[in-house]
Amino acid sequence: MKDYQKLLVVIDPTSDRQVALERAVELAAKNHSQITVFLSIFDFSYEMTSILSAHEREAMRKGVIDQRVAWLGDILTPYVSKGLDIQTQVVWHNRPFESIINFAIEGNFDVIIKGTHEHDKLKAVIFTPTDWHLMRKAPVPVLLVKEHDWPVGGKILCAVNVATEDPEHQQLNNKIIEHAKALAEQFNAHVHLVNGYPGTPVNLAIELPDFDAHSYNESIRLQHEQRVKYLAQKHGINADHCHVKEGLPEDVIPELAVALDAELVILGTVGRTGFSAALIGNTAEHVIDSLNCDLLAIKPDGYKSPLLEG
Repeated sequence: MKDYQKLLVVIDPTSDRQVALERAVELAAKNHSQITVFLSIFDFSYEMTSILSAHEREAMRKGVIDQRVAWLGDILTPYVSKGLDIQTQVVWHNRPFESIINFAIEGNFDVIIKGTHEHDKLKAVIFTPTDWHLMRKAPVPVLLVKEHDWPVGGKILCAVNVATEDPEHQQLNNKIIEHAKALAEQFNAHVHLVNGYPGTPVNLAIELPDFDAHSYNESIRLQHEQRVKYLAQKHGINADHCHVKEGLPEDVIPELAVALDAELVILGTVGRTGFSAALIGNTAEHVIDSLNCDLLAIKPDGYKSPLLEG
C-alpha cells in the first residue's frame, strides 16, 4: 500500500470547525502529504433567474465562489501560519459527489477525507447522500471522520470476509489489513480483525429432523476462525486480536466496534459475491449507519467508478 501522499479534504460549508481537515493535518504530519481542500457549491436560484442574462448569472456565481474562497482562507489561516502548504479548490456544481470524485480522479489523490455529522440525541453518526455516493462510487479510499481524536494506543478494526476463497475477496482482505497496519504504525494503534458468520438456517433444522444444528454451527465457526487466524498470521497480527462471532455483519461489526472502543473501522465496499457484495446494498447501510467511529471504505484493485462509464 502506498502512503497517503495526496489528501483531498471535502469541506463542510455549514461549519467553521472542519474535522476532516483536522484529521488530514494529522495524517499529513505522518506522511509529509500534500493537502487540497475542496468545496463544491451550488445555488439553484441563480440558475433559475430568467431575468438575468447568462453573463450576469456567471458574475453572480463568481461572486459566491469568491466569498467562499475568502471564507476558506480564514479557516486555513491557523494552518498556513504553522507552515502547512494547503491548496484550495472551489467549484460550482449541482452534484457535489460527482465534482469530488472527478476531481479526485483527475488529481490522482490517494484518499478522500470528509467529516460526518452526529445525531445529538442518538449519539450516532449520520451519513448524508453525498457520503453514500462517495463510498459507492469513488475509486480511492474514503475516510469519513467523526469529531474526536485518534488516541495513542487506540484500536483499528478490519471487517474481513472469509466466507469464500474467491481471489477478489482475498485481495480485498489483504488490502484492508495493509491500510490498517500502515495507519497503526503511524498512530501507534492496534489492529483487530472481525468476521461474522451465519448461524444455522432455521428452515434447514425444521425440514431435516436428523440434522445436527450444533455440529453444523461448530464446523462453520471453526472454518471461519481458521481462515481469520491464517489472515492474522500472514500479516503478523496477534491471534488475540481476531474476533469471529455468529451473526450478521451489520450486527457483529458495530457491536465489536463499541466493545473495543475502536477509533476506526475499515471495510471493503465492492465485490461481486458474498459478504462484500452485500456491503454495496442494505448490509453496508446497516453496518455503516450503526457505527459511531471513523470509517475507511476501501475498493478492490481495478475498481472503475461508474462516473467514468458511458
